[in-house]
Amino acid sequence: MGEKKRKEAAKNTAFIFEKKNYKFMLIGVAFIALGFILMAGGGSDDPAVFNPEIYSWRRIRLAPALILIGFGFQVYAILLNPNKQK
Repeated sequence: MGEKKRKEAAKNTAFIFEKKNYKFMLIGVAFIALGFILMAGGGSDDPAVFNPEIYSWRRIRLAPALILIGFGFQVYAILLNPNKQK
């Protein structure tokens, strides 16, 4: 009897997220990855030489903004309910 209930429960399981959720998640991951890629670099080969490129606009403003936008997409993808009736 217990085996039958377990098989019926396994048939009725559904994914929590749907295709629309996963699309937004992938967009968010792309933004986060792009932000970290833009933030990389800027160091100097010689530790005695200072490289002011480490404080560029791209690394200080743009990259963190893209990462936060990516996290915003992730939160939206988690909270999105694609089955909501209009």
